[in-house]
Amino acid sequence: MESISKQTADAARRRRRLNAAIRDSLRELRLQLARLNHEVGARLDLRDVDLDCLDLIEREGPLSPSVLAQTAGIHPATVTGILDRLESAGFVTRARDSSDRRAVMVRGVRERGVEVMRLYAGMNSAVSRICKTYRDSQLEVVADFLRRTTTAGRVAADDLGAPASDHVPTSRD
Repeated sequence: MESISKQTADAARRRRRLNAAIRDSLRELRLQLARLNHEVGARLDLRDVDLDCLDLIEREGPLSPSVLAQTAGIHPATVTGILDRLESAGFVTRARDSSDRRAVMVRGVRERGVEVMRLYAGMNSAVSRICKTYRDSQLEVVADFLRRTTTAGRVAADDLGAPASDHVPTSRD
């Protein structure tokens, strides 16, 4: 009986160490990706937030400025300045929405998007090399973990961004 209890305790300690290692690795990954984005932004003469918005436009676009502000979690007035910089640098265009002439849609400029992607080529190649070392079943687990972690991050950001009166108490409170 004592052996089972010791095994259970050892398994719990191992689980806590693995969870801590994953959290530490995610923090380090965030720092390294922020550094990479900062270097890419410096090459393109863009601020980090400009690059974040450009990525959202490229992935989700075309977007209205208000949807971009909401998606990025940025004040609409701040988005105006970001779009002004991106447009003057030739990364995006703003045009009237064909379905609603009052609305403006923001689109990425393809040629400039290719330029941005070239700067990420080293990281993209490294990720491809890393993925080649895993079996498909392992990659499915990693992809699931990253999707679920991304969702958890989005929820945590939404919770922090919500006005205090909108906060719904949870078991953590």
